[in-house]
Amino acid sequence: MSQSRQAVVERSTLETRITVRVDLDGNGKSRFDTGVPFLEHMLDQVARHGLIDLEIRAEGDLHIDAHHTVEDIGITLGQAFAEAVGDKKGIFRYGHAYVPLDEALSRVALDLSGRPGLVYEVTFSRAMIGQFDVDLFREFFQGFVNHAQVTLHIDNLRGVNAHHVAETVFKAFGRALRAALTVDERQAEAIPSTKGTLV
Repeated sequence: MSQSRQAVVERSTLETRITVRVDLDGNGKSRFDTGVPFLEHMLDQVARHGLIDLEIRAEGDLHIDAHHTVEDIGITLGQAFAEAVGDKKGIFRYGHAYVPLDEALSRVALDLSGRPGLVYEVTFSRAMIGQFDVDLFREFFQGFVNHAQVTLHIDNLRGVNAHHVAETVFKAFGRALRAALTVDERQAEAIPSTKGTLV
């Protein structure tokens, strides 16, 4: 595709300072410096399985907790994604994936619809994975969909190990993004909507 699908977005508040660089037609390379290592591990899954080059630097009020940093990374990544994807001409638009990891299985379905919406049905067996509060995953995805203008359904179908559950969610998210962003050669010059727009 001739259009470069890259973006750099910076977000600065009294709570966080974040820079996101994204290339939607990358090779799955990632670099992170956020102070939230488990989130970085999850975002690496998105990059690798989505074939998205992703760089995120963040400074946040981690002396309080990780809430503002995680939410604002989701917001800034959503903004960068929206800028990089452009008018969405020629893409498949929809994507879904099932990803297993040992006993865990998650499903993600998404629509690059131009409308934000999140359905998040994930239950964890414990509140913390290491030092990471699992409640923050919802905050990350809510920030992303609000600013990427994406409809996103996330369902964990089974799983006991909290790390496995989280990893299947993020791997499936990456795979679903990859499918939705792929160019459909049969309609390479068309917007995949009867309305003629996805904004």
